Amino acid sequence: MSVIKELLRTEEGGGISFGNYDLEKKTKLSDFEYQGDIYKVKTYSEITKLERNDTFVYESVPGTAVTGLKEFEGGMEFIVEGAEDAQITVGMEEDTEYKVILDGVNVGHITTNLGGKLSFSVELEKAEQVEVKICIVE
Repeated sequence: MSVIKELLRTEEGGGISFGNYDLEKKTKLSDFEYQGDIYKVKTYSEITKLERNDTFVYESVPGTAVTGLKEFEGGMEFIVEGAEDAQITVGMEEDTEYKVILDGVNVGHITTNLGGKLSFSVELEKAEQVEVKICIVE
């Protein structure tokens, strides 16, 4: 796996991939249509941010590459890679409890704030990838 050279693309198996943490300066791609929604990505070594219809979806500090991001009823899943450990924030339902699963291990439950943002950290090394799954706690 590696950075997304196109900045934002669709995957054959469904979902979208985005982000290039190798870029030295901030690069943007707007007006990317996927399943009737319009996406925008901003990415470089220091940050990667994704918006859907001008609404927050994903942000990492420092920048990362994400493959196969799929949103489903009550959660989302994706694979993330980066050059170093990253703080990730995703947009979910507000004031809702979610479980965060990293590489198949439940790392705990997190309740979103009133803005619906959920934050967690991932340990990354160059070319290492982490599978992320976030689901509502029933």
